[in-house]
Amino acid sequence: MTIQESTTARPAGRPRSEKAEKAIIDATLDLIAEGMGVSELTIEAIASRAGVGKTTIYRRWSNKEDLVVDALATLKAPLPPLAGESVRDDLIILLDVMRSEAGQARSRCVMNIAMSDADRYPRLMERFMKRAVEPRKQAMRSTLERGVASGELRPDLDVDLAMAMLSGTMMHNTKWAPAGDLPADLAERIVDAAMTGIGPQG
Repeated sequence: MTIQESTTARPAGRPRSEKAEKAIIDATLDLIAEGMGVSELTIEAIASRAGVGKTTIYRRWSNKEDLVVDALATLKAPLPPLAGESVRDDLIILLDVMRSEAGQARSRCVMNIAMSDADRYPRLMERFMKRAVEPRKQAMRSTLERGVASGELRPDLDVDLAMAMLSGTMMHNTKWAPAGDLPADLAERIVDAAMTGIGPQG
């Protein structure tokens, strides 16, 4: 039904345009990818790149930081479902998400530039971590704790240390390997190597 055909009263406020919102998010990420730090980024520049007015942006985001948080969060893929049957398999799934994201050169570039402003925008980084990173950490923690309870992992496991070993090893590889050069079985290899230490002993 077109606007001309509609005879019903329109609800208060304008409906959010998904097309405009996508253009705004893409423009924000494009500008950062081109080297514009968060401190240099302006609503005016984003609006111009997206082909929208500033008021269109402010109807959705009250300030630049809110917009940047939402834009960065789109670079993080949703957590895949975990079968919950094998701790090893679930850990591989969680780590492979990190590997897959690291293979996207544009995403790596955007995150590196954005994180360089972390000291100047602690609230932005705190909100991004809470929204995009903490759910992943909690998923890994829950998986490891489930493994301890089921006997798949050693009963005296230091869960925080195990998390650091697993995710830190993947981050080391994704940080220094050229995008696209990460082995497809990297997550599996990391988990299997870790399992020799965190698995049941004896």
